[in-house]
Amino acid sequence: MSALSVIVFGGPITMTELAQAEQVRLPTVSRLVGALEADGLVQRIPDPGDRRVQLLKATRKGKRLLEEGRRRRVEMLSKDLRQLSAADRTHLERTLGILERITLPRHHPRQGG
Repeated sequence: MSALSVIVFGGPITMTELAQAEQVRLPTVSRLVGALEADGLVQRIPDPGDRRVQLLKATRKGKRLLEEGRRRRVEMLSKDLRQLSAADRTHLERTLGILERITLPRHHPRQGG
């Protein structure tokens, strides 16, 4: 699902770019893409800028599968968050603010640029 996510949200993408994103070797990505293709989740398309290169693109089925999984996770998280006390939600909001501050890219203006 991780590789499919990269293709859905970052694609179309080359096999090399996918291998880099997943931090695996090209043969591993080749096997993975073969399985995704066999399941009808991705397809290979020619790169319009270089016909020698193939790009990986998610199919409708692949996008739908990923979006449905995301929808279910968000729904469960929302349900869990609604069950928290007001104090816990306030604490969580403050904590998220701290996490956002420390995870902003270094070039962000609030980080001194």
